Amino acid sequence: MWRQLFIALGLVLELGLTIVVSGGLGWWIGLWLDSRLGYNDIMSIIGLILGIVGGLFTAYQLLQKVMADGGFKDG
Repeated sequence: MWRQLFIALGLVLELGLTIVVSGGLGWWIGLWLDSRLGYNDIMSIIGLILGIVGGLFTAYQLLQKVMADGGFKDG
């Protein structure tokens, strides 16, 4: 039972970090492009959206893999 709980908590943490880090990275790249190209925050908003979408896609793939492997069963 404890093993399943820790696996589930690890998965939730990994999913959250994946989305947050992807969004933050996209935003940071957008800020860099804004400063280089002279735009007023449009690239950072686009980067944030693309980063979050990429993070959600990665999280979806991770969940698909976990479910294909049998979910949270011991063994």
